[in-house]
Amino acid sequence: MSEQKTIVLTGASRGIGHATVKRFSAEGWRVLTCSRQPFDPRCPWPGGEANHIQLDLADPKKTIEAIETIKGKINGRLHALVNNAGISPKGEGGKRLNTLETDLRTWGQVFHVNFFSSVILARGLQNELAATKGSVVNVTSIAGVRVHPFAGAAYATSKAALAALTREMAHDFGPLGVRVNAIAPGEVETAILSPGTDKIVEQLPLRRLGQPKEVADVIWFLCSDQSSYISGTEIEVNGAQHV
Repeated sequence: MSEQKTIVLTGASRGIGHATVKRFSAEGWRVLTCSRQPFDPRCPWPGGEANHIQLDLADPKKTIEAIETIKGKINGRLHALVNNAGISPKGEGGKRLNTLETDLRTWGQVFHVNFFSSVILARGLQNELAATKGSVVNVTSIAGVRVHPFAGAAYATSKAALAALTREMAHDFGPLGVRVNAIAPGEVETAILSPGTDKIVEQLPLRRLGQPKEVADVIWFLCSDQSSYISGTEIEVNGAQHV
């Protein structure tokens, strides 16, 4: 009987994360989810509650502690780590937070969740990933390469840093047999969208929002044997928004 594969996924409770859980679950993988929210019993995948780790990635101490919790659940082998958690704080009335108005504490919080947690978890689980010649996927954003009307400065710069980290990690984890890639979604139909997104959609070459499942499919591809010689790359998933 072949081994059941295991994935650890952060930011699993909604949107892209939720779709990713469903995609990997459908492929027969065991999915360990990490998010700020407790497990929601309405989530329809098997063993969900036992495989959920409630964790606020904004707290580096808790993130480091969570590594031991994860290790206790995976028996020395991890096939994929998907760093999907991301926060994009807004000002009063949903206002975009720019470089002039974002206070240092907010910068720190955003970078802990969107950037530092990814390297802490990957580094902490390196032996388990190496044991399976596994895959790491970092979820970046189109906001990492251009000023976005809604995503704030801290969010955008954290995602740009995560793209650079992907390159560094691919270099460092490669000798362990571990591949590291990123995906950069554009406008995807999730709760993080701001009012006014329809104006952006009108300008997109594909003239529509992406669906969370379409992003989950790319994450799946990067964690599967189909992409066995792809590492250190960032795939745009944005309906040609970047052109």
